[in-house]
Amino acid sequence: MDLSSSLLRMLGGSSHHGDREALSLNVLLVGGGQSGRSSVGNALIGGEEFQTGVCVSGVGVTTELRLLSRNFQGFFRRQGAESDLTLRVVDTPPLLPRPQSVHELCPEGVHVLVLVVRADLSHDNTHLEEQVEILFGPEWRRHALLVLTHVDHLKEAGLQPSDYLSQASDWLRALAQEAGGGVSFLDNSCDWPSIRGRPLRDRLLRLSARNHHRALAVRRSHSD
Repeated sequence: MDLSSSLLRMLGGSSHHGDREALSLNVLLVGGGQSGRSSVGNALIGGEEFQTGVCVSGVGVTTELRLLSRNFQGFFRRQGAESDLTLRVVDTPPLLPRPQSVHELCPEGVHVLVLVVRADLSHDNTHLEEQVEILFGPEWRRHALLVLTHVDHLKEAGLQPSDYLSQASDWLRALAQEAGGGVSFLDNSCDWPSIRGRPLRDRLLRLSARNHHRALAVRRSHSD
């Protein structure tokens, strides 16, 4: 690999697929139990590979880290040329993943941190912020996107997503303000991969671009 290719990998996670440049982004999904992390992962990769639902015991089906990767050819244009987008999406269980485990899957770091919260439940989950701060330090806010799931239940209650945050808990409103990528609302009654995937991928790309495609380093010193 020449020097220019090495620099591209360091600064932008870029490589080349044939004649097109490819941008590779690591995306980490975090959130509480039954928040919809795996469903958001399926929307991002445009498939149904992440297992969703609840086990017989009543707990979520995601019990360990899982990485899935998908390449989207010609997804965007950069400097007048078509570029591929490769998303490496890591789904996590509800509990804080060990820093070493995240580092093993994403040794170059995490470009986008997706915080997944159910919009149809009341929340005061300050532990979520504490968890990501342990993993990444205070810089996590610049790389974070808040995704509120199950928005279809809000519509059933006659509440528009645009009015939801004004009536949400203080914690959730503060989290929405802290997330550098803002807030996305996802309707679980829709076809996630085909309808919701593209806008969410666009938003991830814009957030990463604002950070010059630099990745958050995992604070491995906190691993046990």
